[in-house]
Amino acid sequence: MHMPASNKQSGFTLVEIMVAMVLSLVLAIAIVTVFVNNSHSFTQDDNVLRMQDDARYALQQIAFDLSMAGHYAELLTPIAVAQDANLAIGLDCGPAAQPNWVYRTTQPATGNSLSLIAIDNVTSSQVVAGHSCFLAGEVAPGTDVVSIKRVAGAETTIFRNGGIYLRTNGTVGLLYRSPILGAPSVGIALPRTEWEYRPSIYYIRQFANVLGDNIPTLCRKVLGGVGPSMVTDCIATGIENLQIEYGIDRTSDGNPNVFMSTPTLADMQDVVSARIFILARTTDIDVRHTNQKTYSFSNAPDYTPADSFHRRVFSTTVAIQNIRSMNMMGF
Repeated sequence: MHMPASNKQSGFTLVEIMVAMVLSLVLAIAIVTVFVNNSHSFTQDDNVLRMQDDARYALQQIAFDLSMAGHYAELLTPIAVAQDANLAIGLDCGPAAQPNWVYRTTQPATGNSLSLIAIDNVTSSQVVAGHSCFLAGEVAPGTDVVSIKRVAGAETTIFRNGGIYLRTNGTVGLLYRSPILGAPSVGIALPRTEWEYRPSIYYIRQFANVLGDNIPTLCRKVLGGVGPSMVTDCIATGIENLQIEYGIDRTSDGNPNVFMSTPTLADMQDVVSARIFILARTTDIDVRHTNQKTYSFSNAPDYTPADSFHRRVFSTTVAIQNIRSMNMMGF
């Protein structure tokens, strides 16, 4: 009788198993490497995009405020604005020699407009001497500080208790604290309108949330609260430097003849435009990146950071229409 041959089965050899394990390990390493690289790229792209969004928003905010400097509703000149007696409540953020500086639209001794005041490449002592509501060490040294005085872009019919408003009939104006208790210091004949007063001081703070976190931030001092008082309103983190050049009109034709980084108060009476530069950086480091670029803009010293943050300079130019119009009309 013929017996069928038995079916023999054999497993993988040791060599085959080792080859398979090596191939699997190589494939796993490749997959993990791709995943890690993609994750790193995604994180850094998101970090850079957030930096760009914050920088553009910061630039938009300061550009709009600068373009509105000297806006006092229908009034042609800031010298026509009087201060009501109820403003004398101890609030201040200016030099010691100028009490109630926040509410001053002109300088008493000269009549110069205080709608726009620049401090270039500040030191801590400079900014505290010029603006008493700042703390020593709050402002990043070597950056610009600019104070802007104006009213809102539209009249209001809603009044916040303790808010500051301008009442005007186009000829004269009265700056007052709402509500007015008793007779106002200056009567404003009808018809008249009411506008919210919005002074602000832009600067670079050396920290974002707590002193020592070393996250540079664009902030501003604004009127707030029932008092009111000058409170801090921070706009965007990662803003390392602010530099502004002011276009000065020497010929009263509405066009800048020269751009100045260090204008005097007299120069600022003829300002018609401004170039704004901000240096922004990511808030998180990129461990695979070393920033050896040198950043040069305006009159800031050349800066080579040699660290692991991504950076970019953003800039724009704005017209300062209200001061420009007064200048062209000879005020």
